[in-house]
Amino acid sequence: MASLYLLLLGILLLPFLLLLVLAFLAWPAPVKLQLKGRHVLISGGSSGIGLAMARQAASEGAHVSILARNPAKLEAAREAIRQATGSDVSILSVDVQDFDSVSKAIQDASPIDVLVANHGVYFSQELELQDLQEIKLQVEINLMGTFHLIKAALPGMKQNAKNTNFPASIAIMSSQSGQVGIYGYGAYSATKYALRGLAEALRHEVVLDNIYVSLIFPPGTETPGFAEEKKRRSELINMIAASSGCMKADEVAEKAFNGIKCGTFIIPCNFEGVMLAIATAGLYPQNSCLGAFVEVIGAGFMRFVGLCFQWKWFGIIEKYHAKRNGS
Repeated sequence: MASLYLLLLGILLLPFLLLLVLAFLAWPAPVKLQLKGRHVLISGGSSGIGLAMARQAASEGAHVSILARNPAKLEAAREAIRQATGSDVSILSVDVQDFDSVSKAIQDASPIDVLVANHGVYFSQELELQDLQEIKLQVEINLMGTFHLIKAALPGMKQNAKNTNFPASIAIMSSQSGQVGIYGYGAYSATKYALRGLAEALRHEVVLDNIYVSLIFPPGTETPGFAEEKKRRSELINMIAASSGCMKADEVAEKAFNGIKCGTFIIPCNFEGVMLAIATAGLYPQNSCLGAFVEVIGAGFMRFVGLCFQWKWFGIIEKYHAKRNGS
């Protein structure tokens, strides 16, 4: 009987022992990063999630700069933010594909405390049918554009973080398509998966410079770009995409900044995103012992859930082709 009691006690203590170990392994410690009085620069800030983030940062007292290609849209976004918050923002008309232009704009806008690489384009289509130029454009903007932005901003951000002794942040906007490949989004998923590799490596490179890195994984979000993209989807892409949830840009902006202000590396935006984050945790950094605990405990179960999703998607594909072939 005593042995049974000891066994039960050991089982009950196991979670606490695991938490103690994870508290040691989770690093660096969470941070409290305030937006008030800080300079927040957001690419893709003239519409959608970027505009929502710019509006929220301005409402919290940040000095906001928004960067995008279209001057007219930038002016409209500035006016919308002014009316919503009473704050003015700086605008930078730059194509992220052009490193020299990005570098000059960043130099003029510095110093930067929070950099949000939010820009991106996506075109859903089966790889066999998709034009190669569309694939290259997604790589150039989504991936290379992010490299351009961060590389241009990093030296100044390091120096500013050192001079002010305030923590800084680089946030990269990925997508749930950067956690799991979805039918019809091969090129887009490839660029968003690549951002995870960039973010993980960058986290190591800047951790001792008092700069935190965050990777944001929004689902489909109600934006002008999303509305246009839905018009060109094939029937099968629509069928599979319908199994995923959709959020409003303001909701994503709030989730994103909640994570950025804590120095969180992986920032999911809804329950589905949390499940994907657990299922795909792999070797990414984790600075919360509770977050690490959930990942360790939930990884096996989430693998099962992931297989269920794959079974569902393959079933949709199989039924669609059977119906189209009349069998």
